[in-house]
Amino acid sequence: MAGPAVQPGDSAPTPAARRPVPVWSEWPGTAVRLGLAVVWGWAGLAKIADPAEAAQAVRAYEILPEGLVKPIGYGLPFLELALALLLVIGIGVRLVAGVSALLLLAFIAGIASAWARGISIDCGCFGGGGHVDASQTEYLQEILRDTGFLLLAGFLLWRPRTRLSADGWLAS
Repeated sequence: MAGPAVQPGDSAPTPAARRPVPVWSEWPGTAVRLGLAVVWGWAGLAKIADPAEAAQAVRAYEILPEGLVKPIGYGLPFLELALALLLVIGIGVRLVAGVSALLLLAFIAGIASAWARGISIDCGCFGGGGHVDASQTEYLQEILRDTGFLLLAGFLLWRPRTRLSADGWLAS
């Protein structure tokens, strides 16, 4: 049996995807967006002052060919700062969250790889990096920390709409 006929002048029910999101529900995402921006900003600023040290941290993982070490080591801080800036402004939040998630997955994989291969390094995630004594490694803590950041990025993938963002102003 068919449902009731829609009469002229009646409005169709609003699909769930089009219902307005309550304003209060955007604040947790705002906190997550700005928190992740602080993480990327901190990481980028810690590395940008000494690009050779950042390249040495990349080299210590013994994963990439030598020809990619400097471009990655020198470029990564700029990528991290760009992600931070985009998150602070709130432009392309879902896209930035996706790039953040991929980058964090790469970091987690790199740390896990070094751990599994018995390489003793400081991850260099927030500056420094390179080979250290085996007693100074903190692989589990680094993986758990980056997994927490990955969860923040995942939250923004799920709920990219946040307060005080350029995306919100552009959508209005």
